[in-house]
Amino acid sequence: MRVGIISDTHGHVNFARPAVQMFESLDVQRVLHCGDIGSAEIVEMFSPWPTDFVFGNCDTDRKVLRMAIERAGQTCHDEFGDLEIEGVRVALIHSHDRRRFAATAGSGRYQVVCYGHTHSAAIERRGDTLLVNPGATYRGNPHSVAMLELPESSATIVTL
Repeated sequence: MRVGIISDTHGHVNFARPAVQMFESLDVQRVLHCGDIGSAEIVEMFSPWPTDFVFGNCDTDRKVLRMAIERAGQTCHDEFGDLEIEGVRVALIHSHDRRRFAATAGSGRYQVVCYGHTHSAAIERRGDTLLVNPGATYRGNPHSVAMLELPESSATIVTL
């Protein structure tokens, strides 16, 4: 299964649109949003896919975002998602809480940890755990997303 990972859209539809187009062209089957969603309009852009969202430190109007996510039939995990996709245990977190992120990344409970916040794309292994930061569609340089192949647990960064 091909999973698109995005983060730090910050409500900027024009910057998120190339990510949506990339996900369409790469035949993504599911999307994970790693926080700093920013607006209900961003949520609506991901309606073609089952999408999981977590909140980031800039998601101040969580009630509005939560309602938009529910209205779109998507899944809101508040600040932490504990998912199983294709038999792979995946954590979804923004990473602004550095202690929680470090505990999650080092726990050994997850095969994949998807995170945002830094606006810098990164893929690394810590033991048996694959850490994937897709970068950012807003204030990232360059703007980027990530693709995750499951159950293989392999990832690539895609520059927009």
